[in-house]
Amino acid sequence: MIHANQSLKKFHTFKINTYAKKIIIIKNIHTLIKTWNMCQKKHSFIFLGEGSNTLFSKYYNGIVAINKISGITISENDKNWLINAKGGVKWHDLVVHTLKLGIYGLENLAFIPGTVGAAPIQNIGAYGVEFKDVCEYVEIFSLINFNKIKIQAKHCMFKYRNSIFKKIYCYNHIILSVGIKLKKIWIPNTNHLLFQKSRNKHITALKIFNYIKKIRREKLPNLKKIGNAGSFFKNPIIKKKYIEKLFYKYKNIPYYPEKNNFVKLSAGWLIEKCKLKGYSVGGAQVYKKQALILINRHNSTARDILTLAEIIQKKVKEKFNIFLEKEINIIGKNNVL
Repeated sequence: MIHANQSLKKFHTFKINTYAKKIIIIKNIHTLIKTWNMCQKKHSFIFLGEGSNTLFSKYYNGIVAINKISGITISENDKNWLINAKGGVKWHDLVVHTLKLGIYGLENLAFIPGTVGAAPIQNIGAYGVEFKDVCEYVEIFSLINFNKIKIQAKHCMFKYRNSIFKKIYCYNHIILSVGIKLKKIWIPNTNHLLFQKSRNKHITALKIFNYIKKIRREKLPNLKKIGNAGSFFKNPIIKKKYIEKLFYKYKNIPYYPEKNNFVKLSAGWLIEKCKLKGYSVGGAQVYKKQALILINRHNSTARDILTLAEIIQKKVKEKFNIFLEKEINIIGKNNVL
């Protein structure tokens, strides 16, 4: 299916009315190769899942290919469930599917928007679990020689919101599927601070799933009603010795220990302390319930969003001497910025 000079509004979660030269729905490798060959001659090209981590800053003078390659297969051995999920599957649908089958281990990652194909790129994570913790391999498709390549998790260079797929394999390669390994003997992950009250109670995967559902409904905007891309900024990771004064001044500052005496701070907390909750620029606004999220409150433009983001970065830098790095991808006329 091809959409020519059509609005991208329904193809990315910010729901901003920008346009692309062409939008093509990809349901199989044959269509992918055909589209790529066409792009090589005439157009620039970008591959999207649900556009849940994307902001188009202007008209995209090229082809936007929407990944709809779907399918989930499950096998097993004595100790593990082995899942292969295609890149076009919605991530949350995969979580629900496994839970219904009595396969546990993805419940902490429930309600994350986007597709399976985006999961390894961002190394998605929430509530104490990251994609790298469950990944066995990532299967990519080379648009150079049209070969499939399987990359084992240990070679994916997974870090906080980062991976090899943002670097070496960010061009000319598409994520076809991922392999996920989940232990049959389930051990709940309740290390996150939000689970402190429930650690001593009988816990099940479904209880964790429902608890996260409750938290997200209370804190996060409904994507069906309010355009947003989830967390707009990364939580900064900083050497603890560089921010000891901050811990002294703010006794209750939320943070999470990292390796080598680093700590991860809450970007949302930093923004909130700058009194920016509810702050708006044009149709863009800092979400009143969660300062880490910027929303399309009312017919926002990309410029509104980016201007608001720059104001936030400036205020946080002035108050805390900490620079907030954008988590989302900003896509310009011909490239990703």
